[in-house]
Amino acid sequence: MTVRTQSAVPSFFDPANAGRWEYAPDQGKLFTLAGEWRKDRGILPSATDRFAVHLLLIDAQKDFCFPSGALYVAGRSGKGAIEDSRRIAEFVYKNLERLTSLTTTMDTHFAYQIFFPAFWLTKDGGPVGPFREITHDQVARGEVVPAPVMAKWLCGGNYGWLVKQALHYCRELEKSGKYKLYLWPPHCLLGSDGHALAGVIHEARLFHSFVRGAQSWVEVKGGNPLTENYSVLRPEVLTRHDGAPLGQRNALFLKTLLASDAVVIAGQAASHCVKSSIDDLLGEIVAQDPALARKVYIMTDCMSSVTVPDGKGGFVADFTPEAESAFQRFADAGMNLVKSTDPVESWPGIKI
Repeated sequence: MTVRTQSAVPSFFDPANAGRWEYAPDQGKLFTLAGEWRKDRGILPSATDRFAVHLLLIDAQKDFCFPSGALYVAGRSGKGAIEDSRRIAEFVYKNLERLTSLTTTMDTHFAYQIFFPAFWLTKDGGPVGPFREITHDQVARGEVVPAPVMAKWLCGGNYGWLVKQALHYCRELEKSGKYKLYLWPPHCLLGSDGHALAGVIHEARLFHSFVRGAQSWVEVKGGNPLTENYSVLRPEVLTRHDGAPLGQRNALFLKTLLASDAVVIAGQAASHCVKSSIDDLLGEIVAQDPALARKVYIMTDCMSSVTVPDGKGGFVADFTPEAESAFQRFADAGMNLVKSTDPVESWPGIKI
């Protein structure tokens, strides 16, 4: 095995930008600097890699990565996603020659989605707030109902159909055992500032793309108003109450990931979109060949869990235990829990 020393971090990278909502790289200058970096260091195109490493960055978007975002992933430290973004960027720069492909997923929503308060009303027609569960029984009893204003554009004005669909959706979620329907504040709305990637992440992915001659791929998820889409590989529910398709598996991207020799995963949030994506990846691996789990590397220091502070030093909600339990399950299945700060060559099974 040929051991390469880690690359230096480019001088333009400022770690403090991981905490700056307004930061955005100069993309033209970045292209020029990448050409110089590639030439000075004799870096080859990613197409020449004999061991293909695919870095998957999940939902590293402003609404998740900054305290001023709509759904900041603070973790228990309060600095979770900010520190994660810094470490992710540093990992990319130090391992430019090792990373063959880099894909960012982007949670992408609209004003009315089944997991947003705007979708629902109380039985008296009042507003429903975020950070709460909605159960099948609550919908069946009429304690919460879909907002009638959606019926015309969502289902041709057939409000009864919409109520049946809401009941079906909640029931299917609860049957799966993964989640109950949880209402989040509006976040990652297409066209909003919060939908964009955090500046340091965008900067790192573009620099990698320009240095290695690799496309800066993006997988968009979450636009269907009738289902959550935590995972990049599939929506939470695949069928409507009338048997018609509601969504489908992202079979092409799954094939792309499993064609790589190593899949490295980081991003937000460990307790939700990261966990769900890995869950679905593991399910596909188990169905094909359980040994494929060994090619998955989860960078646990580059992701945080959703927490909702109570203003008194505690939390209204803390999903950290769910993430920790899932990661132990992933490790037991053969996946690798790694740190971004450890040399990639020291990770088990890496042949670079």
